[in-house]
Amino acid sequence: MTAGKPIRIGIIGSGNIGNVHMEVLKKVPEAEITAVTDVYLPLAEARAKEHNIERVYESTDKLLSDPSIDAVIIAVSNEWHAPIAIQALEAGKHVMLEKPMALNLASAKQIVEAERKAGKVLMIPHQLRWDALSLAVKQQVEKGALGHIYHAKAGWLRRKGIPGWGTWFTQMGKSGGGPLIDLGVHMLDLSLYLMGNPKPVSVYGATYAEFGPRKKGIGSWGAPNWDGQYDVEDLATALIKFDNGATLSLDVSWAALIETDNQPYVQLLGSEGGASIRGTKGKLFAEMFDREADIDLTVPEFDEGPRVRMARHFLSCIESGLQPLTSVMTGYTNNLILDAIYRSSQTGNEVKLDWDIE
Repeated sequence: MTAGKPIRIGIIGSGNIGNVHMEVLKKVPEAEITAVTDVYLPLAEARAKEHNIERVYESTDKLLSDPSIDAVIIAVSNEWHAPIAIQALEAGKHVMLEKPMALNLASAKQIVEAERKAGKVLMIPHQLRWDALSLAVKQQVEKGALGHIYHAKAGWLRRKGIPGWGTWFTQMGKSGGGPLIDLGVHMLDLSLYLMGNPKPVSVYGATYAEFGPRKKGIGSWGAPNWDGQYDVEDLATALIKFDNGATLSLDVSWAALIETDNQPYVQLLGSEGGASIRGTKGKLFAEMFDREADIDLTVPEFDEGPRVRMARHFLSCIESGLQPLTSVMTGYTNNLILDAIYRSSQTGNEVKLDWDIE
């Protein structure tokens, strides 16, 4: 990395989310995508042509052995997150690793250990933290406008939205789970951030698979493989307790017979005020002079968007050596909670969280 020069980035995985990163980085002059790869090489070649990327590598190994690459974005199926992230860190690359950080808690621990040993930046791209509404609410939380946040409700309920039935998305061994690990990880991460990052101590949860196994509730995202399998949940619910006495209720679904606008949402309940984000709408709640006082929050007209802000944050952390907002430990925390929800669903009992990494 040379001072004043763009940070050179390689992208591992050329599918939908990899393409999103390519589009975003075009808007960030501090970065230059210099290489791309994919297990399906023709797709990587097509992306390189579309985005004017100089080099296409036939394998992850070859891309990571390129000494000119400063950082990589890993946008592959969940089962490969840990192996490739660890390999990239050992190769001396900074890493942006798509969510969820790992397939399970054991893999998450391996990533934490590799990140600490390598001394490189590893960031999880939870773009909702950089949304204009999230930033506005966080500012009010930090000012103390909400007082003590004692409870939060978060979720993302899709009525008919099972993605890629039969593909890696719906196979526990490849994805790590269904909507809980796919959508719930976003809402979990955003909620903890807005609540001030209290330490979770226990979880009670349940998961259900009422529609996916019957090939119902199919969404429009991803091409199905009807010869594949579906062994993940299509709805999950959980209550998370924190060391400061606060609680968070989480509800997520790919398929549910419920009235919903299919938008992600977070509601914060504070002693002095409240806040709500649902899709592109936000609101602050207060009581003044014995009357309700509500303020609407809106996204600025020329807002550059959360993903651009997020990309700039990643590059800034590489330059400064500072920990990113969504660091490896935020990824570990998410995996710790997700793992506990799945275990609670299996046992029917509350699960105490074991913080064996701090």
